[in-house]
Amino acid sequence: MDTKYIFVTGGVVSSLGKGIIAASIGKLLQARGYKVTIQKFDPYINIDPGTLNPYEHGECYVTVDGMETDLDLGHYERFTGIHTTRDNSITTGRIYKTVIDRERHGDYLGKTIQVVPHITDEIKRRMLREGDFDFVITEVGGTIGDIESAPFMEAIRQLRWQLGRDAVCVHLTYVPYLKAADELKTKPTQHSVKELQSMGIQPDILVLRTERHLDNALRMKVASFCNVDLECVVQSEDMPSIYEVPVSMQKQGLDAAILRKIGIPVGETPAMKPWHDFLDKQRNATREVHIGLVGKYDLQDAYKSIRESLNLAGIYNGVKVKIHFVNSEEVTKETVGPKLEGMAGIIICPGFGQRGIEGKIIAAEYGRTHDVPTFGICLGMQMMVIEFARNVLGYKEANSAEFSGGLGDSSSKQPNYVIDMMEEQKNITQMGGTMRLGAYECKLVKGSRAYEVYGEQPLISERHRHRYEFNNQYQEEYEAAGMKCVGINPAANLVEIVEIPQLKWYIGTQFHPEYSSTVLHPHPLFMDFIKSCLTTD
Repeated sequence: MDTKYIFVTGGVVSSLGKGIIAASIGKLLQARGYKVTIQKFDPYINIDPGTLNPYEHGECYVTVDGMETDLDLGHYERFTGIHTTRDNSITTGRIYKTVIDRERHGDYLGKTIQVVPHITDEIKRRMLREGDFDFVITEVGGTIGDIESAPFMEAIRQLRWQLGRDAVCVHLTYVPYLKAADELKTKPTQHSVKELQSMGIQPDILVLRTERHLDNALRMKVASFCNVDLECVVQSEDMPSIYEVPVSMQKQGLDAAILRKIGIPVGETPAMKPWHDFLDKQRNATREVHIGLVGKYDLQDAYKSIRESLNLAGIYNGVKVKIHFVNSEEVTKETVGPKLEGMAGIIICPGFGQRGIEGKIIAAEYGRTHDVPTFGICLGMQMMVIEFARNVLGYKEANSAEFSGGLGDSSSKQPNYVIDMMEEQKNITQMGGTMRLGAYECKLVKGSRAYEVYGEQPLISERHRHRYEFNNQYQEEYEAAGMKCVGINPAANLVEIVEIPQLKWYIGTQFHPEYSSTVLHPHPLFMDFIKSCLTTD
């Protein structure tokens, strides 16, 4: 069949969960046997979120091909198991840069370059996505009425006419509850749809985000005021877990409504047994395990993939993971005990910059000396390495070239750069998109804990986002003192995994395993980490 296109837009307020709805639609269509991809169009002018502060935009999610993207791509992958690429994440900045580069190259033959048609044509070209897909789901960031998203809306308007029944618009809005009046209000939804209609787009399906159940009378009111079929007015209530959303959407017939609008026979409703089995495990996981998350960003979205990976691993281990954020800036020799006491495990979080690193080093020392299962990710792994150098190898001034202001020339100026700048990074001056990004191979040392965790696979592939690396000059000293380098990139000889076998669970990874943990396939490192947190002496 010809590729079908689903556009997901949002109104009233931001942060309604368009990404979860888009991922849920993808999951439901996938369960029906269709090949699906999901893409995000963000209206900001940055080329990608790679240089954005996590407080601004949450975590930066990295695809297998090395694109720094929006955290919603993490939801897409966790729900559907698909591998997203740079083609799944587009910003206004990338669109304009492409058009301007073409203009400079002379591709437009002297024409005046305008938002319509040149910018909108480039948006449409990317929205149409070449590839062997039955459905392409496109989420547009921001809220209807934002000046930044106007070109995207115009592109969708044109595509709706161009594609006819092969395109469907799903609009997500908010139905607020006014406590004083004890009423749910549909007026914001009506205004949002009116705004969309003023742009020439009639939504086919409305998803009403609500904290309270909406009765049929209210849904009927919305349907009649917004020119939408009643069966196409779906509610998205607050759920105990985001993973309940696809099931709720299926019960209300969201996927069936999409198929009917497109003109595809609906057929039987898929059982989605593996998903329901997962939800049963989640509901039955009542015992709590407490994990300390040591980082500097006190914001849920800053470590979204790590949090979800821990939760998923907990569910499959039959427990509910209770995450306690520990601000690394507040961790000192005096406070580390009270802050981490009672934690079954510790995560030393990734990040960039000097702020909060001493706290992470102290937390790594606490995990090592108290034999608490400790997992260091990217910068977290580097903090484990620095802590070991200072307190075991005796290099009191050991540090990373990132924090010492040098270029990392370990052989001359600073013999204590146990974390050094990668050779290929030393002549780079631009910040954006220039790190070691994407999936790289890692060869595991036979007999190591990591080797066992990965099911005795000798070669794995994981995603990276870093400029600095373990300094191989110190490898022999580390190994002799008990910290083993058990994962090596075969092409560049970079150390990817360190572990201390004598301890219950003390592993650091230069890569980000959280990016490849999904609902139906939780990452083995997180699985084994949680398992070790549950074993008592």
